[in-house]
Amino acid sequence: MNKEIFFLNPVLKETIWGGTRLAEFGCTLPGSHIGECWAISAHPNGDGTIASGTYAGMHLSRLWSEHRGLFGNVSGDRFPLLTKIIDAEADLSIQVHPDDAYAQTHENGSLGKTECWYILDAKPGTTIVIGHNAENHEEVKEMIEQKRWKEFIREVPVHKGDFFYIEPGTVHAIKGGTLLLETQQNSDITYRVYDYDRLSDGKPRELHVQQSIDVIKAPFVAKEPPKNSRKTCNTNMRELVGCTFFSVWTLDVKNETEITQDQKFMLVSVIDGSGEIDGISVRKGMHFILPFEYGTAEFKGCMSLVISAV
Repeated sequence: MNKEIFFLNPVLKETIWGGTRLAEFGCTLPGSHIGECWAISAHPNGDGTIASGTYAGMHLSRLWSEHRGLFGNVSGDRFPLLTKIIDAEADLSIQVHPDDAYAQTHENGSLGKTECWYILDAKPGTTIVIGHNAENHEEVKEMIEQKRWKEFIREVPVHKGDFFYIEPGTVHAIKGGTLLLETQQNSDITYRVYDYDRLSDGKPRELHVQQSIDVIKAPFVAKEPPKNSRKTCNTNMRELVGCTFFSVWTLDVKNETEITQDQKFMLVSVIDGSGEIDGISVRKGMHFILPFEYGTAEFKGCMSLVISAV
């Protein structure tokens, strides 16, 4: 049994649409437009470090490459997942992500980007963009080239506790007033379809119209996230999604509970409250990894967690 828990130092990102709410998660903000906290990340654009213990100061990418046994000897040339907290004070661009095959060919061997959102908070009346209204791929092309955005974009209401699973090829956008936790493939490939004609440093941000048209799936079909109830035996964890790339659960701790770390590894984010895990104090905004063969983890306190695994 490996009973060491790996806590992460997150990487913060300034964005045109970001705000200040990441301070609620213990982040020391370097500015007033901090949109993303890359909480558990081994991506070159944001490689977190281990906060304490045996490997303190080591980048997660190095821990993954040099100590693969901690991750159940999972195959692959890069850490597979990325956990973010996103604070959207203003609207994000309308965007879409490629799948692995398109990214491999067109983005220098990158992974594609399948992702999911657990909504931590949303102001009353907030909506989110999921999908489009074109009937086929030719109509996708026409609507985008003719800038028929109101007709093209599909919006739905969003509330705290909602969950959205976003496959490659799905048009999507987080809108202002939304705070969420994102679990995704370890990729930073985003194609902007439309950005409201905003300026950044006096110039419009780059769009990726042709790539977007290439990868958008049509028609959009709304469906429930896939599930894989055999993935874990922890019945006190609520499954949100179980797909090819990841499984995600929530766990609510009231007084005390325990789970078995029965995966290759588990990524854990404390999204509310405080308490302890196996005697170590944890609070909202802390993120950690339970390595391979960790065994039983005992939680005490009053807190909510989001847990993911490959």
